[in-house]
Amino acid sequence: MPFSLSEASIPTFLVGLGALSGLLDKADAFAAAKKIDPSVLLQFRLAPDMYPFIRQVQIASDQAKNGSARLAGVEPPRFEDDETSLDQLRARLAKTVAFLQVIDRKAIDAAVERKVAFPRGPNKIGHMKGADYLVHFVLPNFYFHIATAYGILRHCGVDIGKRDFLGAIPIETTPA
Repeated sequence: MPFSLSEASIPTFLVGLGALSGLLDKADAFAAAKKIDPSVLLQFRLAPDMYPFIRQVQIASDQAKNGSARLAGVEPPRFEDDETSLDQLRARLAKTVAFLQVIDRKAIDAAVERKVAFPRGPNKIGHMKGADYLVHFVLPNFYFHIATAYGILRHCGVDIGKRDFLGAIPIETTPA
């Protein structure tokens, strides 16, 4: 059986969003241990022209839900981008996961050759075949924003490592 778009996307998004939720937990624990306001972490950015941590999480969520919805040919749920706390970001990730768990995987799989339209800024619409859209646009953007969120927390001193970034990936282990 060939590898499908839904198999390449939904499990990837679920693992990535789970890892991101774990990063939020570590950020919360770090802020409590250091007795700092978590909003400091939420607004931190790696460079002046980059989005802050809170926006990185929002965009990772958007890539997963919007990308999946566009592939399935359905309207994605709209989130207001009004989160102001780690708990609210966790709730956003949970809503994204809930959407991904019920989306029609057969509809996603049917998008391999279908043209998908997506915003490319305020006044432009991009078009790509579904497979190209997932592989060359959605997944790289999803990982970019998770990696940037990870980098911000790591830079701030949160005790995280590669396993935190990777999340609960399904690895089967056998004796050597």
